[in-house]
Amino acid sequence: MDPQRYVSMYRTMCLIRRYEDRLAEVYTEGKSPLFSIAGGPVPGEMHLAAGQEPVAVGVGVHLRPDDAVTAPHRPHHIAIAKGVDLKRMTAEIFGKAAGLSGGKGGHMHLFDAAAHFSCSGIVGAGFPPAVGAALAFRRSGSNRVAVAFAGEGAANQGTFHESLNLAALWKAPVVFVIEDNRYAISVPKAASTAVAQNSDRAAAYGIPGTYVAGNDVLAVDEAAREAVARARAGEGPSLLEIETTRLYGHFQGDAEAYLKAGEKEEWRRRDPIVRFERWLVEHGMLDEAGAARIRDEVAAEVEEAIRFARSAPDPDPASAFVGVFAD
Repeated sequence: MDPQRYVSMYRTMCLIRRYEDRLAEVYTEGKSPLFSIAGGPVPGEMHLAAGQEPVAVGVGVHLRPDDAVTAPHRPHHIAIAKGVDLKRMTAEIFGKAAGLSGGKGGHMHLFDAAAHFSCSGIVGAGFPPAVGAALAFRRSGSNRVAVAFAGEGAANQGTFHESLNLAALWKAPVVFVIEDNRYAISVPKAASTAVAQNSDRAAAYGIPGTYVAGNDVLAVDEAAREAVARARAGEGPSLLEIETTRLYGHFQGDAEAYLKAGEKEEWRRRDPIVRFERWLVEHGMLDEAGAARIRDEVAAEVEEAIRFARSAPDPDPASAFVGVFAD
């Protein structure tokens, strides 16, 4: 075991959590007493991924900078794990000119060409582009891979099945990652999906399918290692479904009336970062002082990104049609 590698994974998980927690706080600014989705420094909806860190980090640790990633409308954890510029991403979320897309995309439409990262607010929209990128990699003789992340609700979209079929047919180097956080907005998985595990659907396309239980970054790391290696070796696609939890609602302001009593409290008792930190300490890779230092470092990094976004200029209204389709 490489202690430096595991501590780096822990740091990224802490960075994601701190970032999401601070965005939850900043998002509420200017939106009370009467809630206005356009109010405050961060306009629009906000979908946070605190609790889902093991998925992004456990898969992301196996990716190279030149590998391609598509993400869903809950994208920050995946973007951070892929190495998207934190300051420019935050400026984009704040709608500022210094953002990744000049403030025009917002938090659900992040695009970073340098990190080979994109996401979309359309459910299931990331599957076909990932297959296309993977096919391009294969035809060019590269050993780059593509990874498409989506929630379990997206696995019921036609794009999911069409993409798995073509990826299997073409032996495209792509890994499909389904984040099973139990609810598609407010609909429980059992009420929307005919199979208990979407990973079972891989068999219909003749590719490996693996369900990773427990929201455990070490288990995700192991499963992703095999799937990414398979893709990089030219052996074709794989499907991973990873059990995880969202510690905030589907969106900020979600009343979460659909949750069972005590459900979220149980998720928080099984916090994946706390469990991973305990494992690192038990194996002599980290001590309490080291963990505290990492938490302080990532807190400072997040605050710097937020300061950058707050102080960045607003977009020039004259640029409204630059970079978009217009007559």
